[in-house]
Amino acid sequence: MATTESRITVASRIDRLPLSSIHRKLAFVLGVGTFFDLYDIFLGGLLGAVLVEPFHLTTLETALIISSGFMGMFVGAVVLGVVSDYIGRRAMYMINLLIYSLFSLAAAFAPGFLWIVIFRFLAGFGLGAEPPLTDIYLGEMIPRQARGRYTAWSYTLGFLGVPLAGFVGRYFVAQTSILSLSGWRWLLIIGALGALIVWFLRRNLPESPRWHEIRNNDVAADATLSTIEQQVMREHRLESLPEPQPVVVEPQKQATIAEIFSGIYARRTTMLWIFQILQTVGYYGFGSLAPVVLVSKGFSVVSSLNYAALSFLGYPLGSLLSIPLVERFERKWLIVGSAILIALFGLSFGFATFVPLIVASGFLLTTVSNIFSNSFHIYQAEIFPTRMRGTAVGIAYSLSRVTSAVLPFVALPVLKSSGPVAVFVGTAIILVVLCVDVAWLGPKSTGRVLETISH
Repeated sequence: MATTESRITVASRIDRLPLSSIHRKLAFVLGVGTFFDLYDIFLGGLLGAVLVEPFHLTTLETALIISSGFMGMFVGAVVLGVVSDYIGRRAMYMINLLIYSLFSLAAAFAPGFLWIVIFRFLAGFGLGAEPPLTDIYLGEMIPRQARGRYTAWSYTLGFLGVPLAGFVGRYFVAQTSILSLSGWRWLLIIGALGALIVWFLRRNLPESPRWHEIRNNDVAADATLSTIEQQVMREHRLESLPEPQPVVVEPQKQATIAEIFSGIYARRTTMLWIFQILQTVGYYGFGSLAPVVLVSKGFSVVSSLNYAALSFLGYPLGSLLSIPLVERFERKWLIVGSAILIALFGLSFGFATFVPLIVASGFLLTTVSNIFSNSFHIYQAEIFPTRMRGTAVGIAYSLSRVTSAVLPFVALPVLKSSGPVAVFVGTAIILVVLCVDVAWLGPKSTGRVLETISH
């Protein structure tokens, strides 16, 4: 086993900083970027419902429309997540949104079904690394005592994109044509232009000093962190900062895929891989399939988008409610508890035929979904050390995109043959397995980004 040492690290210097405008700016800018990631994810479900009639889509083709973006996100999360460990968090942030913006705009002007699928895949490739990069970057830049709270605030802003996708979708779909373009094409244009604006906001983000540190570039790490420290001191009118506490750290070396399955990390990686394969069924399954499920219940496309949009209002509310919870309760048990509630409200949504009950069930489901989501986004960034975080989290998170891509090909035929009740009963069973996985294999983590190899 490698020898460890106790010393002052970038992490210990960051953790002693008082919260300042730079931390709020980071949470805001990253949250706005996540806004367009989540907008696009749930846009897939809207397109799946809206394009059936004009393109005469079969069940398989509808599944392709919904899954193409997720499959691109899978490839992007694997490739860009690993690359971010080599070129830096900020550099990857500048690349991924440009890719998304370019191909989302191309999809808006796609001449046919196949081109929409191709461009949605390529746009998804750009977005694939967005959520894990946000988790990693906030985990490396925000002081330990506020990490969970600021991550939750960032995602609260991001999740405003979900009901916006519903309400904007309902408006544009109801329009026959705007400036000679179909309403659904404007939904893609809005996402592309918004992401480009976020790209400009991100130009001045600092590179993560922790990333510089694990690349053995101590000069750059110290320069970046010293700039941040000086800014914090000026803002708080401090002459000095508290002394940082030495911590036990691992020797800096490049992480490999084999290493994330070795030692104490094997159990965590196994847990996270199983979790990511399963969690998307309960979480993204509802958001991406809700409009299609409502159409199958006999509602019109426009009415379905109305009810889905009202249900989606629970996403930002749940994210807001998670802010005090993620710092007060152990993350793993918050994940388990909220997953159980997702299963229960999903069953209620599946059985419901009365509109107020449908909307209430969907609203409650999306509310607890974001307590669940924010908890695991913080959790997965805390259970691996800095040097392997991009690789471990990026690859694991990519598996959720695979499940998201496969899900429509399973759920839509079941929906067509057996109805929404069967879909949500299957979802509930999968969420129970997820709870067992986290409860049995998941380590406790609250308030820590783990740097040690024995704890």
